Formats: sequence, structure tokens, C-alpha cells
Amino acid sequence: MEYIEQSIELKNKLDALRPLKKEDELRIMQKFRLDWNYHSNHLEGNTLTYGETKALILFGITAQGKPLKDHFEITGHDQAIKWILEVVNQERPLTENFIRELHKLILKESYEVDAITPEGNSTKKKVNVGVYKQTPNHVKTKTGEIFRFATPEETPALMNDLVTWYRKEFETQDKNPILLAAEFHYRYIRIHPFDDGNGRTARILMNFILMQCNYPPVIIKTNDKENYFAALRQADAGSIEPFIEYIAKNLNHSLEIMIKGAKGESIEEPDDIDKEITLLEQKLKGLTQSIKVKNKTNILDVFDHSVLKLIEKFIAKGKRFAKFYETTDLSYNNKKISFLESNENFLLEKREKIHKYTHRIILKFQYLNFTQKGIHKFDHSSKINIEFELSKYSITSSSGLKIEKMYGEQLTEQEIITLVHAEMKKHTVVIENKIEEIKKKKG
Repeated sequence: MEYIEQSIELKNKLDALRPLKKEDELRIMQKFRLDWNYHSNHLEGNTLTYGETKALILFGITAQGKPLKDHFEITGHDQAIKWILEVVNQERPLTENFIRELHKLILKESYEVDAITPEGNSTKKKVNVGVYKQTPNHVKTKTGEIFRFATPEETPALMNDLVTWYRKEFETQDKNPILLAAEFHYRYIRIHPFDDGNGRTARILMNFILMQCNYPPVIIKTNDKENYFAALRQADAGSIEPFIEYIAKNLNHSLEIMIKGAKGESIEEPDDIDKEITLLEQKLKGLTQSIKVKNKTNILDVFDHSVLKLIEKFIAKGKRFAKFYETTDLSYNNKKISFLESNENFLLEKREKIHKYTHRIILKFQYLNFTQKGIHKFDHSSKINIEFELSKYSITSSSGLKIEKMYGEQLTEQEIITLVHAEMKKHTVVIENKIEEIKKKKG
């Protein structure tokens, strides 16, 4: 098979570049994780866009006007992926309990869906997570025919047979993981063991098998779903080779991305910019609404819901470094304050001084004379600068991070953590470098 031969060649190229730099590996896996979450759920009808999926996964931002169920699908699927990434290196065997546990992570909790009775009447069906189906499931083909999966009575025995077959094949010395992963995917889909979530579960299990053998995950893109379903229909008709070739072709795409990333090259794809343009279109729609401008009310809104949380976390983390220095000064807008005093009283006092012309808030730790033995004295400063402009506000840290927001938009918990963590990390790196200098001199 042409694509499988290409897969093996690309895998050899990738192996020659291993081990990957940690930053390259994290960059690659974040792209795979975002693409995997978006496309696998979108294939099943999820309405969140790529930008909304990214905002939800990375920053916990929900999409206005979108069903709560769609958000649960994304976060559940993401939890399942993160779990798979953890266990893939633990040599954990693929069992029926493993599959049930994965299904629970994906769907989170039981719910009801619309269904059709064998007589063709509309009804409701409860989907139980991690439990094999209790009622028959089927799909309508393009010709209008009903394609029926395994019956509820057949399912337990067939799932036992599937896992037994897989484990026997997996232990074979000359096994081809691509053939094994693709065929497992199809055999699982043919059973359709659960009332819902079978497609997402099948794709995660397929990728688990591939990743156990050091291949990257396969991403079935939503704009290619007709080819994906066509290949599955050919397997239903008795010819599984086109489906295996289809999986191998998509695996090659993931391998090419991983090779580029391993070389430190850009892993952005042509359709990535399309996603960004779509996200921009959504943002531009919001401009038809009135834009909030700088005034006392809007500044106080930002102060109460974003700045306070940022300041409190910055002080709590920053004062932990005071033990390393002779003197540690904390200043608010260049005026020294005591970080030992009540934050609540201090911040209340500063809030009362805010007016419509308030331009900036500067919070700074100045650490003077590092006191640890064996290391020459040095100073360090950590600073966060908040600027209030005409139609937006921005937060800049001395580590180089900058976040801009419109009035009415608040910092997320993740953004606050990221800003403070970057400042503290910069400080720890400075101290670690000093320690390394001493070690080199002694060495």
C-alpha cells in the first residue's frame, strides 16, 4: 500500500530527529490537541468554531449563544485526550474497562437524545456514559437504507472478542501499527457499543494505538468527512483496504507536521489562516455594537473584576522571594507601600482615587541585595503595568507579555495566572543562572 510505505519512511525520518526539544514537542502537541478536539467533535455536529474551541480549551472562555452541551463535548473530549497523552507511555493495556473509562471522560454525564423507534416513531433515549447500549442503534445510508450495528445482546461478547483480537495482534512481533489501528477503528465502529460518542471514542482509541508505537495522532478533518465516511462505507461493503489507506494518508500529514516541528520550522497550515480569518469575522461582527470608551465607570469595572485579582496574585507570589534579599520594596504607582498590610484596605484606598483621567497603574517589586552565601549581591525587579487608553486597556509585564482588552472585557483566570507566572519564572531563572555560575566556577 503506497501510503503505508510513505508512513514508514516518514516515521524513520522523524525517529532520526528524536528526541525533540521540549519547546518543539509542546508546540506540536498543542496544535494536534486543538485540531483533534475541533475536528473530531465538529464531525459529530458540534457547532463551536475553531476559534471558539481554542478559546474554551486554552482560556476557559465560553461562546455566547452556543449550546451548553457543545461546550461539554469539547471539554470532555479534551479531558480524554489529556488522559490518553498521560497513559500512552505507561504501557497500560487496552481493555474493556479502559474503553469504558475513556467513554466516561468524553461524555462526562448521562443525558437524553432524540431517537427513532423500530416502527419509525420519534422518542427519547437516555445515553448512559461508560455503559454499553441498552437499545439498538443504526444509521440511515445515502440510499435511504437502514444500516444496523450490533444488537445490545451481541455487544458484550463482540467487545470482548475485539479486545482479545487486538491484544493478540499487538503482541505480534511483526505487527504494523497503522494496519492495526485502522482495523481496530473499523471493527469498533461496526459494533457501535455505546448509545452515543462512538465516533469520537473510535478515533481516540485509534490514536492511542498509534501513539503507543511513537506515531503522531491522525486528525480527520471536518471538511474531508465525506471521504472519511465513504471509506467506512467501502469497509462495510467488504473492502477495508481503502479505509486503511485513508487513515495512512492522514497519518502522513501528521508525520509531516511533526517533522517540520522537530526541525524548528513553522507548523502552520494553509487552513490555519482560514480559521483565524473566520475568528476575525466573528470579532468584527461585534463592532456593530457600541464601543465602550474610557471613563470612571469603565475603569472601575476593570479594576474591580480584573485588576484586583491580578494585584492580589502578583503580591502573594512576589513576596515569597523577599526571604532571599536584604530589602524588598513594593510600590504602587512609584509610591512605596507595605505588602504586609491588609490588601483589602490598601486596594480600597487606591480604588477611591480612581477617576476618569486615570492613565495607568504600575505595581512593582524591587528586590535589593541578594543575601545567599556564595553568590554576589545583585538586585532584581518585577513589574506589571496597566494602561487605560481611549477604547481599550492593556496589561504589560516586565517579562514581555502583553494583553489588550476592550472595556467590558475582563481578564480570565488563566490570563492572570499566565501574567504572574511569567514574572515569577523570570525571577527564578535569574537566580538559577547565578547558581549555575557558581557551580561552573567551583567545577
